Amino acid sequence: MNEIKTSRSTIAKIDRNADGAQILVLPEGFELDAAEVDIATDGDRLIISPHAAAPQVPKSWSEFLDKLEPVDVDWPDVDEGLLPADDVDLLK
Repeated sequence: MNEIKTSRSTIAKIDRNADGAQILVLPEGFELDAAEVDIATDGDRLIISPHAAAPQVPKSWSEFLDKLEPVDVDWPDVDEGLLPADDVDLLK
């Protein structure tokens, strides 16, 4: 379904640790459920997103095919409207 995404904002505190690195303190309600984050900039904006682990590459075709979701498609009847096939006797 279509989703309407809303954004929210607040002011967060930036501290410095002993070696001078900046520490961003995320306020309640903005916590991330991740151990690592990806950081990017867009002009003067800082974008912080939960880091997604790289997907596991299948080791075989069998493993790849096992991970595929079932295909639920109504395939068209390509024989519709054709004459029946002739019987062929290969032993003649």
